[in-house]
Amino acid sequence: MKSLILVALFAMFTLTACVVSPGPGGYGGVTVSPLPAVVELGTDPYYYQNGYYYYYHNNNWRYSNTRNGPWTNLPRSHWPKEIRYRNSDHHQNRDRDNNQGKDREDNQGRDYRQGHDRQ
Repeated sequence: MKSLILVALFAMFTLTACVVSPGPGGYGGVTVSPLPAVVELGTDPYYYQNGYYYYYHNNNWRYSNTRNGPWTNLPRSHWPKEIRYRNSDHHQNRDRDNNQGKDREDNQGRDYRQGHDRQ
């Protein structure tokens, strides 16, 4: 009888160590597949794959099962290696032209001499 009680106590303590509990918010057991190595975005920052919407904003990826949210942060291990934009020539040329104009305005009247040469 004593051995049966000891076995029951031992089983009770070992089985409580195997209880699965939900983690912090956002880790409700949902498994999303990693994004491909290269993601191509259009004019909207959304990408759809395997029943989930992925949203790219401020250098951060989020996912949801609907396009309206709620959004959950995507683990960095699931992020793509590269993000491309459709009509990338247009965006690159526009950004390059804007930056060149800004650089010219910022550098106007700047004195590039060393501090000891400015006297």
